Amino acid sequence: MEGLEVTHFGDIYRRRRVLVTGHTGFKGSWLAQWLHLLGAEVTGVALDPATTPSLWGELDLTHAERCIDLRGDVRESRTVDAALTRGNPEIVFHLAAQPLVRRSYRDPLESWSTNVMGTANVLDACRRMPGVRAVVVVTTDKVYANREWSWGYRESDRLGGHDPYAASKAASELVAASYRQSFFAQPDAPLLATARAGNVIGGGDWSEDRLIPDLVRATSRGESLEIRSPGATRPWQHVLDCLSGYLLLGQRLLQGDAACADAWNFGPSAHDNRTVEAVLGMMRCHWPALEWHVSATPRPHEANLLYLDSARARSELGWQPVWQLEQALAATAGWYRTSQDGMAGITRRQIEDYMIAAAAAGVCWATP
Repeated sequence: MEGLEVTHFGDIYRRRRVLVTGHTGFKGSWLAQWLHLLGAEVTGVALDPATTPSLWGELDLTHAERCIDLRGDVRESRTVDAALTRGNPEIVFHLAAQPLVRRSYRDPLESWSTNVMGTANVLDACRRMPGVRAVVVVTTDKVYANREWSWGYRESDRLGGHDPYAASKAASELVAASYRQSFFAQPDAPLLATARAGNVIGGGDWSEDRLIPDLVRATSRGESLEIRSPGATRPWQHVLDCLSGYLLLGQRLLQGDAACADAWNFGPSAHDNRTVEAVLGMMRCHWPALEWHVSATPRPHEANLLYLDSARARSELGWQPVWQLEQALAATAGWYRTSQDGMAGITRRQIEDYMIAAAAAGVCWATP
């Protein structure tokens, strides 16, 4: 990027052919934009954006051949095969998923078919595509069998899941492990890793049943937000922090580091595991108009206490969060409060600000 005498991710994404599944979603849109800024040749395959407004629709990455924008369902193998043929990627970031807990209760088969068979379709296409060198499958912190422990879950802990969303994402981890052992063990096979992140926040998320988007919508209507679980603790982190983990992991895989073909946690520091109520209070410091109240309505089961232990990513990959929760919430509030002036501009500026902060912090992927 102009004005920054810093190399990001070893400059490995410049002119690199990259396929992103789920690029029209919240995290996928941020990832596609960041990859474009890093100089990658991005192809995306996904359903139409699920929300209005949509961050993807505002980024305008399809103009001037910045990104090949393909539409289709990863549950259909022909769609996935066609996307890989069109993009001819060297690395695949698989983000396409049904990502909502409460929606999984309403339509469990959607979660199972998308999160399990969608992942299987992507991996099967990758094993038959000669040019693919690396695959990063994105899952979630909720893949662990949650025992309401007061310490963080490590990559070696048992997988599980109470609700269809969590269970289907845990199953997608098993699909990835199976393909890694059965088909990707040969020396010339792609290196395959999975990435598990925490409760991701940031501008451009308009999904249903998520704390920050629901809060923004209620505030725009001049209403108080009804919250379900004020005492629930989650590993909150900005979308760019988890994406930096995915990109660093992808870099190491592209460099041929077979030790990185495994499962990885990318969560915030222990200090940033906070209750829903604490996060709302911190958010109000940046947006005084925010109001909320606690619901008395019965709700489906959701985990109350959830932590991630990212010690392995810190020690073996050199990864670390760049924005602590206070900075993440300030950036999120700032994005929503100024997005009416243009979502694309504020998104690019925040990525640039994040990369500057990463260089100042001396993180391993932003080096002079």
